[in-house]
Amino acid sequence: MEWTHCGAAAAHVPEHPKGDLATNLMLTGALAVFAGAWARRGRGLAPVPPDPALSHAADLLRMVTGELHPERAAGLDAYLVTVSDHGLNASTFTARVIASTGSDAVSAVVGAIGALKGPLHGGAPGPVLDMLDGIARPERATSWLEEELRAGRRIMGMGHRIYRVRDPRAAVLERALERLERGGLRTERLALARAVERAAEDLLRQRYPDRPLRANVEFYTAVLLDAVGLDRTMFSPTFACGRVAGWLGHISEQRATGRLIRPASRGEWPLTNHQ
Repeated sequence: MEWTHCGAAAAHVPEHPKGDLATNLMLTGALAVFAGAWARRGRGLAPVPPDPALSHAADLLRMVTGELHPERAAGLDAYLVTVSDHGLNASTFTARVIASTGSDAVSAVVGAIGALKGPLHGGAPGPVLDMLDGIARPERATSWLEEELRAGRRIMGMGHRIYRVRDPRAAVLERALERLERGGLRTERLALARAVERAAEDLLRQRYPDRPLRANVEFYTAVLLDAVGLDRTMFSPTFACGRVAGWLGHISEQRATGRLIRPASRGEWPLTNHQ
């Protein structure tokens, strides 16, 4: 995911002389500007400059697509707010460790962006969309998923380290999609996603009766970001544009403690898809 070079560009942005709040606002805006410019450059288009009169979500979408669309901006806003923070996930913990060394907020955000490069954190919504494209029709969901499980492949968008129930953020994004449909932006992927979710739950319950594996936030992230007009290559950068608010809150909190994070290690930590 080459987009992480945007984080490297952010390293040239100095901390704001007015303090943490001004720095945090600057970095939140900078990620959106860099992400929009990167998206357009990838399509051979000139970057669109930011418009301070617009909301954060509306301007991010405009800087990517070149268009203003209130309903789509509202859908993107719901996503950005929903993913803004989620405890000590991989990227947030990375940011806190860097901040604990006394380093600056810009460096901590760049480190957090680096933690998104791997597929286990921030990179799953694109494969969820690939899965839905592969299934194509609701009636094919069960047979397609059975073949994936027989091949030993994981079902993307299902299961979470923390939740043993359906990820509550998935419900928030599903409702955002319903609002888009009521606003005239119907996506056939919503009905497909619901059918795939039901089939996946049934199959996973049969195969792993002692492991509750339900839809996580990425399942409906894929459908929502596609519906608002973002290409799947933009899913991880858009996640960063939402999560940066959480990173910065944790960075400020960590710097206030003045303590270096130095965890002890015992045994192996299991890896999972945990946003």
